[in-house]
Order: sequence, then C-alpha cells, then structure tokens
Amino acid sequence: MKIFLLTALTMTAFAANSILNRLGVASYGMDPMAFAVIRTLAGAVMLTVLVMIRRAGGLNLWTAKRGAGAIALALYMIGFSWSYLTLGAGLGALILFGVLQVVMFGWAVFEGQRIAPIRWIGASVAMVGLVVLLWPGGGAAVPMAGAAAMVLAGVAWAAYTLLGRGEADALAASAGNFLLCFPLVSGALLVADLGTITVPGTSVAIIAGAVTSGLGYALWYRCLPQLATVTAAVAQLSVPVIAVAAGTVLLAEPLTTRLLIAGALVLGGIAISLKPSR
Repeated sequence: MKIFLLTALTMTAFAANSILNRLGVASYGMDPMAFAVIRTLAGAVMLTVLVMIRRAGGLNLWTAKRGAGAIALALYMIGFSWSYLTLGAGLGALILFGVLQVVMFGWAVFEGQRIAPIRWIGASVAMVGLVVLLWPGGGAAVPMAGAAAMVLAGVAWAAYTLLGRGEADALAASAGNFLLCFPLVSGALLVADLGTITVPGTSVAIIAGAVTSGLGYALWYRCLPQLATVTAAVAQLSVPVIAVAAGTVLLAEPLTTRLLIAGALVLGGIAISLKPSR
C-alpha cells in the first residue's frame, strides 16, 4: 500500500508538470527554453539544499551514471518545454508516456525479462491508442513539430527512468542529475527570447522545478527499485488521464474525439497490463 500511494503521488506530480509547463509557455507567453532553464535551476537548488540538510552521504557527481542521467534529463527538459508551444497539456502527456511505455517495454524485452502474454496485449492496445492520436489527417491533426519534440522527451525520460532503477540514494542521485543537467540546459539560453521572462512565468517555472520536478523525481527514484520495468512503464500511463482532466478544468482545453478515443485505448492498455496473470 505504501509503494502504491507513493507512486500515485508521483504520477500526480508528473501530471502537474504538464499543466505548469503549458501554463507558463502558452498562457504566460514565456520562452520554452528560458522556462526549461529556470525549472532545472529550481530543481537543482531544492534537491541540493535537502541533501545538505540531511547531512548524510554526498552527491557523488563524477560518475558515468550521473553524466548519463544529466544528459537524459537535459534532453527531456528541452523537448518537453518546447513541445508545449503547440500541444495541450493532456495531449502532450499522452504522447510522452505512450512513447515511454514503448521504450521501456522494449528494454524489458531486450534484457530478457519474462513478460506475461497479458502484458503484451496491454502494451499493444496502448500502442494502438498512440497511433490513433498521432495519425495525420483531419482538421484536428496533432502538430507534428510539437509531437516530435515530445517524442524526444519521451525517449529521454525512459532513459532517465531506467537509469534510476538501481539507485540506493534517490535524493542524492536526483540532486546530482539536476546539478549536472543545469549547465547543459543553460546552453538553450543562446536561442531563447529573454524578453519573455515575466514574474508569473518565472513563478510557475520555479514551482515546476522545485516541487513537481525536483521532489517528484526524487520520489520516483525512491519508488523505482521496488517496481518491475514493465510495471513502472504502465503506471506512468495514468499521468495523461490526470493531465487531460486538469487541462480541461484549469486551462479550458478542448476534449476532441481523437483524444478521447486514444485516451480510452491507452487506459484500456493499462487495465489489461495490470490484470494479474495466471
């Protein structure tokens, strides 16, 4: 029950990231790269302070795993922020976590993990939902540039998740990832419009970085060692549902027929995948 509640809290934080990013970039008009930089800095500061307060262990920055985690996090931050120029919060979350499931499921197969037939069926149904969502055509076609950026973010987030499975110290690992990620993301300021940085946009970016990203990702690294790879992938497909609901209520985003069908298929895939196998 404890790991279930912690995972549910983490998924809510992930959905909040989509809402906050969409709010800062689309509603407040903040440059997505500037948003990503402030978000990363806020997460790095928050996590480093928590590690220092704890006074146990170190950040252990200079390892190959920390470097890989920082690169994956930087690619995710940039792709995620830029995609929300054109994607709605729920739509972006659906693409992100649909791609993540495909990548992590594929990795589980590559590692030779035994996957029950029911998991294959569930993943296939969820994949059909993603195809329905991204299939071109019609007046309500998905913006392909934004979708491509979110696909990149999904692949990067899958790598970040896989890297966190064996972390003994989730807080220190997350702090190290954010600290090393910050200089990588800062390079995006070279193409950012700094004139778009406003107090409301900055405030949203700080909340997204310090709370829903920094603390949320540390909590996710805390949960990952107790979750199988496929379970971790499927659990995150609950995020689009939360994001779609919150986007409709808080941001007045429309519920299209395509989004409803795709969401139903993805949710169906989750339900099938979580069904106990014989």
